[in-house]
Amino acid sequence: MIVIKELLKTSNWISGLQWLFFIFTNIVVIPVTVGAAFDLSPETIVNMLQLSFIVTGLACIVQAFLGHKRAIMEGQSGLWWGVILTLCTTAAAQGMPLPVLGGSLTVGIIITAILTFLIGITGLGPHIAKLFTPAVMGVFMFLFGCQLIGIFLKGMLGIPFGNQSEGANIHLSISLLSIIIAILVIVISVKAPSSIRRYGLLIGIIVGWIAFAIIFKPESPISENTKFALELFPLGKPAWDVGIIITTILAGLLNTANTFGALKGTESMYEVETKKSEYRASFTITGVFTLIAGIFGLVPNSPYVSSIGFLSQTGIINRIPFVLGGLMFLVMGLIPPLGHFFSQIPLSIGSAALFVSYLLLLNSSLNFFKQVEFNTVNVYRSAVPLFVGVVIMTLPASYFITIPSVVRPLLSSGLLVGIMLALLLENLFKWDKYGVEAEAKQKEDTSSIPDKTDLQTK
Repeated sequence: MIVIKELLKTSNWISGLQWLFFIFTNIVVIPVTVGAAFDLSPETIVNMLQLSFIVTGLACIVQAFLGHKRAIMEGQSGLWWGVILTLCTTAAAQGMPLPVLGGSLTVGIIITAILTFLIGITGLGPHIAKLFTPAVMGVFMFLFGCQLIGIFLKGMLGIPFGNQSEGANIHLSISLLSIIIAILVIVISVKAPSSIRRYGLLIGIIVGWIAFAIIFKPESPISENTKFALELFPLGKPAWDVGIIITTILAGLLNTANTFGALKGTESMYEVETKKSEYRASFTITGVFTLIAGIFGLVPNSPYVSSIGFLSQTGIINRIPFVLGGLMFLVMGLIPPLGHFFSQIPLSIGSAALFVSYLLLLNSSLNFFKQVEFNTVNVYRSAVPLFVGVVIMTLPASYFITIPSVVRPLLSSGLLVGIMLALLLENLFKWDKYGVEAEAKQKEDTSSIPDKTDLQTK
């Protein structure tokens, strides 16, 4: 009875629409950019897009009722997305055929799905969670934000994704519109009343989409009569490049940080501590949907850490609006005309909206770092992975050609290297013991120095 009353509330449907567009803007650019990076046909990309809508909407609903039972988006992982696009760029520089890359990714993703499922049913999640201390999560959140913000900023500037970015230039008119939309969303998020602020993302997308259509008059590259069809292994039939498979599996294991980050990051909002059963259910469901992703060429799933920023920005923490948003998203995938219509969203506008949304990851990173007592000695625990990870992100893929092919895909990813360094440094050394004596002695020496006013008095 209570559920029916909640479903009849107009405010829940409006909030559900906000969730719909948040889920939509996070997902829509992923299959489109991955398809472009792998030079897939427009028809295949639209099919992948529709399937992404169906799988993501279903995953959100299942997690809300059977998994962690919170309003946390379950969708195609930003970490996986960034790694896949990075591997595409690296493969192009190395001359690796895209079908071999895609096929090896498929094998790695399927293996990862099995491992994630096993982590869930065996209850290993809480034990693994102990490795992801606040210092590790702070590094993860910061590097994760850097990688995705870099992708979105390129999208705002009109730079194509994947192999098409070679020789591309900044599109000034598109860049200007995207920057204006990003500023609009920020202004709404900061200045507007709370009743309007929660819909800043939605307002920015609608205004930006209309403006883009009026100014640039884009044409659809595909027919509206295109039928939805399932295609097995669209990225490439299973292949066995060991370096890609190892990198993919490691990326999948590190992707568990998304689950820990999303659940730990929302504990204060829900005023609860995540239970072992919730970790178990969440990982099991993520494993199942990751397997589906591997078979159908989609980017694998995970709970979205960016949901923390969305929940903080909108205050919509109830499950009903979230479930309604997921249901509408699923229906969107089942109706080809709707899927076709929404596939026309300009990537630059979607990137601008997500750019603003993911800026809040800095706050999440700082909140984790606040839980760590840094000093002049133990600061290396986070400084090393942060700076090394950021620098590697800025290096061209061609720099890594001299590195053995087995580890090249792994070492060319600043995000993965940074997270691995953070895990190793944090769990191999007892940093809280280092620098404490030095800090105490420094404070003692400082306190023993006569105050300037005392000297003047004497």
